[in-house]
Amino acid sequence: MATKVSAKDIHKNYGAVEALRGVSIDVQEGEVHAICGDNGAGKSTLIKVLAGVETPDRGEVIIDGSPCLFTNPTDALRAGIATIHQDLAVAPRMTIYQNIFMGAELTSRFLGVPFLDKKTMRRDSLTYMSQLNKSITDMNIKVEALSGGQRQAVAICRALRWNAGVVVLDEPTAALGVRETEQVLELIRSLKKAGKTVILISHSMKDVVAVADRVSILRHGENQLQLETAGLSADDLSRYILSGETTQVH
Repeated sequence: MATKVSAKDIHKNYGAVEALRGVSIDVQEGEVHAICGDNGAGKSTLIKVLAGVETPDRGEVIIDGSPCLFTNPTDALRAGIATIHQDLAVAPRMTIYQNIFMGAELTSRFLGVPFLDKKTMRRDSLTYMSQLNKSITDMNIKVEALSGGQRQAVAICRALRWNAGVVVLDEPTAALGVRETEQVLELIRSLKKAGKTVILISHSMKDVVAVADRVSILRHGENQLQLETAGLSADDLSRYILSGETTQVH
């Protein structure tokens, strides 16, 4: 199970467009590490590399000290990195437990005949959910009946079922209201308490300073600055991103 992730000198071109030009980040075990930057900074491309969606032209991803080559998302999952994209990829008309075990359904046998082990899937789903949101106790509820924040919990539970040590959250509070946003931030805190490493991509500086331990700022596909978030305000972080400053002002 992955716990520490490094990206070293990552380059990625799309034709003549240089999306990443030597980006490097180090994400420590058990921390919440935010990746920020203006549009076109390279955040999405970096996440695609970590998720196995894209293969870098140069550079490498290092998991717990060992270089890894991801050619698809399954490779990243096997290495312990689960990425939860903005669209969540949940099935609204299916139940919570069906979503958590989607593609990995548990089966049992009775008189030699295989059948879905719904009881075990519901039980295990509740175990995963209790780590994040104890108010959700009925695993038979359809996802379409849940709030945006609760749907995030379902998607994160799927990552826990994969036994991921690193959870990447891509804009998890986008388009959510104040109450739902706070639910998602609490989910991130719960992941950290559970010993998971979290990589957070967000345009909300308020959210970043609320939950992240450190933040890496990208600009035009390159590293700009890395900051500790302790004592940092949302306005401070926005100023760094907009100004392009490469050294921290105390």
